[in-house]
Amino acid sequence: MKIKKLNIESYRHLENINLDFTYPEGHPKAGMPLDKICLIGQSATGKTSLLELIKNLIFQLSQTEVANGGLWSLDTLTYNGNAEFSLMEGPLLIRNDSSIRFGEKEFHRDKLSGGAVGRLIQEDIKLIYFSSDIISEKTIQIFNQNPLNIINALSEGLDVDITKRYIGSRYIYEFTQDVDERIWFSLLGRILEYRRKFLQMATELIKKGKIADLNKVNAEIQKWSAVNKNPLVPFSELFNPILEKLNLEIDPDNTDFAIPIKSKVQDDIIPISSLSTGTKGLLLSFFPLFEFDTSDSIILIDEPERSLFPDLQVDLFSYYRSFAPDAQFITATHSPFIAAAFEPEERFILYYEKNGKIAVRRGESPIGDDPNDILRNDFQVDFYNDYGKRAYQQYLDLKRKMQEETEPQRKRELLSELTQLGDKYNF
Repeated sequence: MKIKKLNIESYRHLENINLDFTYPEGHPKAGMPLDKICLIGQSATGKTSLLELIKNLIFQLSQTEVANGGLWSLDTLTYNGNAEFSLMEGPLLIRNDSSIRFGEKEFHRDKLSGGAVGRLIQEDIKLIYFSSDIISEKTIQIFNQNPLNIINALSEGLDVDITKRYIGSRYIYEFTQDVDERIWFSLLGRILEYRRKFLQMATELIKKGKIADLNKVNAEIQKWSAVNKNPLVPFSELFNPILEKLNLEIDPDNTDFAIPIKSKVQDDIIPISSLSTGTKGLLLSFFPLFEFDTSDSIILIDEPERSLFPDLQVDLFSYYRSFAPDAQFITATHSPFIAAAFEPEERFILYYEKNGKIAVRRGESPIGDDPNDILRNDFQVDFYNDYGKRAYQQYLDLKRKMQEETEPQRKRELLSELTQLGDKYNF
């Protein structure tokens, strides 16, 4: 599933906003839904509101039931407008009057009648939403525990089956500070099950008296490991290139934590609670993408740059795409480093018009452009502060004086001063 168009007549403070989320004419993918979408704009221009609207529309669709051309459970949102989606079953259009065209079929609220009731959409709708505030003390406590302690706690009555995926609402996964802890336990299920089986195997070795013979122990462990693959290994292969910039790495063989992260400098395992805010955020967003089936999903991410140094922001969406290559990503950001990872037609800039209303335009700078150019062209931000502006004016004045100067010695002095100032500020 991918979103193709979103036309808003009115939603919260947004009015008459038309968003075409398809590649334009002349592009190799012309007419196809955008692979990734970047929403840019000042605070309060509606970036998060758009993410929440898309999330709510998809949740609404996942719950909609039909019978004989009638809509049985399409709840009305406080939203006036149209939305178009691309599904394997065909194109789907939600109209302003709450009617739906799905493929060649029409469904209307006023055509309710008897007959079998079924879901409007049969295929698996999958959406994952990461809010800007994903880190909570409750979540960190889960990751900060020894896996065996978690297994023991689960065996003492917590209502969750760690061998199955937990779904909070049909096809929707929402990660906020208030995320249900059972989702995290289910995501950790494969790791916890692996640790449980490993403990069981080690216990049996002790009972059989093989623990005294290290060669036999190693042989038994290798034999067991050939059959029971450590689920942390493939995750570490994808996640370690990100952690490498922080001098960290996942140690799949360590058993202190469900996801043990080691300092490459100190060679010590670091409790999750002791990691930086940015590192915690990376773990809590990338791990679900690894565990969930993200094929044909929509992934919404609000402010992915939070607490991350620019060197990580530069390649962040390349990493996201490596974890979920078949998903459509939609992100809201204030970072030119994040925005530079998107093609200009994938960027949508929300801005205030002179009358105070919010309008939208597409990006200009090419993908991979200098973030300063992104700031100038797409964000339309004058990135020089007062000191920089004065220095630039001084540079222009020196340039003018040098051109007007006729005395050779003084001209050389002005040229030297001009060069030093230009090198200092990269004018």
